Amino acid sequence: MTETPISRTIRRLFAGGGAIGLTILALPAPAQDVAPKPVPRVEITGSNIRRSEAETASSVITVNRADIERSGKATVAELLQTLAVDNQGSVPTTFGNGFAAGASGISLRGLGAASTLVLLNGRRMAPYGLADDGQKQFTDLNVIPTDAVERVEVLKDGASAIYGSDAIAGVVNIILRRDFQGNTVRFSRGASDDWDGKRTNVAFTKGVGSLDTDRYNVLFSIEYKKFDEIWYRDRADREWIGRNDLRRWGYSADQALGGTGAILPGTGTAGNAINGNVRNPADPTNYYNRGNLAGPGFTRTFPGAACSNFTNHPQGDPGGGCLIDASMQYNQIEPKQENLSFFLRGTLQLDPSLQLYSEFNWYTSQTDTATTPSSVSASVGFPGGPVNNAVVQLGANHPDNPYFGTAARIRYLAADVGPRKSNIDSNFLRWLGGAKGTHYGWDWDSALLFSHNHVNNTQNGFLQRDVAFALLDPTPANIAAAAANSPAYAALPLGTVWRIAENAPLNSPALYAALSPAIGNAANTKVAQVDFKGTREFAGIPYLAGNLGLALGTEFRHEMTELRPTTGTERGNIIGLGYSAYSGARNVFALYGEGLAPLPFNVEASAALRYDHFTDVGSSWTPKFGLKWTPVRQFALRGTFARGFRAPSPAENGVGGLAAFSTAADPVRCALGVTNACNPASVALITSPNPNLSPERSKSYTLGVIWDPLPRTSISVDYWKIKRKNEINQEQVDAAIAAGSVARDPGSVSGIPGDPGQITAVLTRYVNSAQSKVRGLDVDARYNHRLPDAWGNATFDVKYTHIFEWLRTEQDGTSREFAGTHGNCDVTNCTGTPADRVNMRFGWDRNNLRVSANVNYRGVLENRFFRGDPSGCAVTFANGADAPNGCELASFTTVDLVVRWKPQQRWEVFGSVQNLFDKIAPLDPLTYGAQAYNPLDYEGARGRFYTLGARYSF
Repeated sequence: MTETPISRTIRRLFAGGGAIGLTILALPAPAQDVAPKPVPRVEITGSNIRRSEAETASSVITVNRADIERSGKATVAELLQTLAVDNQGSVPTTFGNGFAAGASGISLRGLGAASTLVLLNGRRMAPYGLADDGQKQFTDLNVIPTDAVERVEVLKDGASAIYGSDAIAGVVNIILRRDFQGNTVRFSRGASDDWDGKRTNVAFTKGVGSLDTDRYNVLFSIEYKKFDEIWYRDRADREWIGRNDLRRWGYSADQALGGTGAILPGTGTAGNAINGNVRNPADPTNYYNRGNLAGPGFTRTFPGAACSNFTNHPQGDPGGGCLIDASMQYNQIEPKQENLSFFLRGTLQLDPSLQLYSEFNWYTSQTDTATTPSSVSASVGFPGGPVNNAVVQLGANHPDNPYFGTAARIRYLAADVGPRKSNIDSNFLRWLGGAKGTHYGWDWDSALLFSHNHVNNTQNGFLQRDVAFALLDPTPANIAAAAANSPAYAALPLGTVWRIAENAPLNSPALYAALSPAIGNAANTKVAQVDFKGTREFAGIPYLAGNLGLALGTEFRHEMTELRPTTGTERGNIIGLGYSAYSGARNVFALYGEGLAPLPFNVEASAALRYDHFTDVGSSWTPKFGLKWTPVRQFALRGTFARGFRAPSPAENGVGGLAAFSTAADPVRCALGVTNACNPASVALITSPNPNLSPERSKSYTLGVIWDPLPRTSISVDYWKIKRKNEINQEQVDAAIAAGSVARDPGSVSGIPGDPGQITAVLTRYVNSAQSKVRGLDVDARYNHRLPDAWGNATFDVKYTHIFEWLRTEQDGTSREFAGTHGNCDVTNCTGTPADRVNMRFGWDRNNLRVSANVNYRGVLENRFFRGDPSGCAVTFANGADAPNGCELASFTTVDLVVRWKPQQRWEVFGSVQNLFDKIAPLDPLTYGAQAYNPLDYEGARGRFYTLGARYSF
């Protein structure tokens, strides 16, 4: 099949004018006197963007099947998240305790997964049912069947005038195989150095029929993946990885990330001890451990509660707490995940001018996560306001109360209940049916699309607040509240108490069934779309050096999203679990047009304009312009300008709300001399949706050069800038605290006069609060050298992204520079915004052997919330010095080795070693997406990982 002048021109238009991924596959032209040379049909920019003649005005990364195989990564998501253009805000599958557990998303330019549009074969997919941070909807990359991928193309220059909303940071278009013939079976098995985290991947792909000779093709691909969990406790030999207790490296046991169970004398604060810390009713500023046989004011002592009966963890808390490392014992580096994906595409060539096609994708996965047991005192929020669980207490007559006869506050880690677990089932489907052809001089394409994602999350190990309060302090009021809402509690004998710690074996199964029943929620997202696109070219137009390409299109789309609240969170009744629920639907109508004009002196000019109307937020016009000048074949200049927008999601402007957790210091208590309040600690965060939100809007600019200085060499350098305004954010946590929008526990006070008590919740809402300016430089270079004496080829490939500026400006005019720092910690994982990311590949191939060494680099991070933060370093050592040393998180580099060998024509054997030198991730005391290491450095937590597999084609 050949590429007609129309399709070739429009292909360049869509790639160079800023609209990638539009499926325009023209049919063969009628025979001419001189047949054109056959050119492989492409959708966007071709399979090799590094040669100047294949480059367009827009900067695009193309990752083809060979690149995917050379990377050694098990999934498309893992590969994309290692790219230099990915940054703060991406969602890793390893974040099993996040709002969007079980999914994986990419965040170009650090602008967030919600501002990166992900397409499949040029069209949308239903977003993942669970929004990131309870707010930002994104596409789950895990639904992509790896074996069916032909290539992935990443448009890096900001907005897209073809696809409308969500493309502010760029577009990722995943293109699946279309006209494959034959059969392929692939199997791989991987394991870490510790022989855990095993990964199994089995895939079968079959293609029947040739469009050229049989006039039909059917492609079928099915893929099974199973990733076993990895526990922090199995990485105890990897320095700080997974540890709460960082005293060995100079941190204090009473910091937010210190050993669980610490007591802070004189502050009215204590951690949750595995054997219980209890506050002295006669001295509210001090807690004492239940195992303390000389506790001041104790009316009973509990020798069985001795710390040594529960743990062999090194002790030494000056406050007398019983220290354990709960994260090390219960948390995971990555959760267990099992999934099955299926892809079917059928194409029928009815006649030379008409083709019918249909696609069907189905994906199902189950993700099992685990984290620490629940405490009894973690405050939460719900749309009705904050719920203060810090007041939980052992009743006056509770048999495990060392102050028997007087009620006393308790800080207890409910290890007897067990870890908190989530079982997340996700089901995704997408059906597309369409037709395309050539009539009346137009190449046209029209399709009907339906996509649906359903997520069901079942959770165990969480405590019901009313039942926990009644079982610990069975007052008439507590008993009545619990009995009214829990039939299982009402069935217990009147006045039943929950025996804790050493006496937990006395509890009945019925008590635990009432205290911690299974809870859950469900989410649904749907997208239904119909579209029509047409392209043609016009000859003989004055002042043009060739034919004018024109494209016109329209689409209608219906979007629906619903997340039901987790059982009990709608009234703030689940200790330590925030509320998240939303619901909304809208219709979108769009018209767009594009033009590509070849001008004299080897100049190409492109332009695109799109109109969108949303039934909930109004209308938007988004233009884009591009120029490319090629004075000589080896050199070109290019540039683009575009506007973009992102419409509010139902989580932001629909019905519902969010009650979650963040980390923040307490400047009020810190200024009074409560030293532990100076370090970031967990706080509940209650955020309400806002129906009056406006869409986010952006302007993006790029200017670049493409140069082929030597044969088999290409270099592209692109400067880019994106300005986004009307950003939809939660109000800044620290700003809300400074404004006094907090709820406090007046009972958690120190002996310092004026101490208002510990913050239990921060009250915020979604607002069009800020604008951001992000600018940087991309370098993409490749060199291929033919070695002498038939020794094959050596290749070098580098992709480098540097961020000069990531400046966020609030409504009040204050600005925060995040580039090169650990901010912005109000978004996913608090991974920071590296100013430098580099991907390098050194390759060698000879005959049937290919070897690749892949180097991934993440630059240093200032351990500050933003550059020049007047509060100083975000974390300090126990002696008050900046932590880590120099207040700087070290850079991290890994090397992956991949080998592929074809002993026979039909067989291929491959293997890889990820993190070849077994580098350990630097200690990161600030992030909450992982424990003591940055989620960006996941490979350094898992350790060296081996994979071996084979492919057989027949």
